[in-house]
Amino acid sequence: MALVNTKEMFKKAYEGGYAIGAFNVNNMEIIQGITEAAGELKAPVILQVSKGARAYANPTYLVKLVEAAVAQNPDIPITLHLDHGPSYEMCKACIDDGFTSVMFDGSSKPFEENVAEAAKVVEYAHKYNVTVEAELGTLGGVEDEVSVEADKAMYTDPEQVQDFVNQTGVDSLAIAIGTSHGAYKFKPGQDPKLRLDILEEVSKRLPGFPIVLHGASSVPQEFVNIINQYGGNMPNAIGIPESELRKAAKMAVCKINVDSDIRLAMTASIRKYFAEHPDHFDPRQYLAPARQAVKDMVAHKITEVMGCDGKA
Repeated sequence: MALVNTKEMFKKAYEGGYAIGAFNVNNMEIIQGITEAAGELKAPVILQVSKGARAYANPTYLVKLVEAAVAQNPDIPITLHLDHGPSYEMCKACIDDGFTSVMFDGSSKPFEENVAEAAKVVEYAHKYNVTVEAELGTLGGVEDEVSVEADKAMYTDPEQVQDFVNQTGVDSLAIAIGTSHGAYKFKPGQDPKLRLDILEEVSKRLPGFPIVLHGASSVPQEFVNIINQYGGNMPNAIGIPESELRKAAKMAVCKINVDSDIRLAMTASIRKYFAEHPDHFDPRQYLAPARQAVKDMVAHKITEVMGCDGKA
């Protein structure tokens, strides 16, 4: 199976009451861990690349690694997606490189500017059967190039969604209902909950339309503890409760993004390995268990959060 766009997988997800996992990739081991889990669980999957990942790994390398993963997993739908594309130019470059889905993130721009540039991306993307995601509302937190102070974050206004989708022609919409980028989302003692009332209102105004959640990592305390046990100094933090994400997946949310949890799992594995094997220096020795940690994390998300296992 060749790379696919998100149109058909989102249609099935909406009708089936589940979400597709969208996992950020930066290198070979992460791509392998994600796709091995998805392949074994017969789950559709989205591999997404940020601006920072493109700069780190080189677009050509990433595309070829993903193509290799597709060849290794011919029985599952795989989408190659640009995450948080900051401009029309970057979205165009990714489409030209072979991406099958792109996100234009104009959420920090005034509504009219966001609409105008998103529509421009859609016009180009749809010529090549590439689907387009855009964003309304602003998530707080830090992830790669995205950095928004907590007091600048804004919930999505449901009254704007119909006009935005109608004027731009986008295929999916990322909304802000209480998620946050990065690992430091909420302090202990806080009770993070998603504004499912906003999600419900958006879905009423956009019946059958796929909604996306960014910043949806749960920040497992076990990984923070391992990192700190072996020389780290991460403060305790609370992520998005997986029970809340599962509720959203049963509603209109068809795509849930996960990045920080993969980084935490991988980093915890590598720190633990070096603490237990201080004299080892072969990258294969510490990257193999790190890849397994990514695989285990993704398998958990697919089965317990997204509910998309067996949906390939």
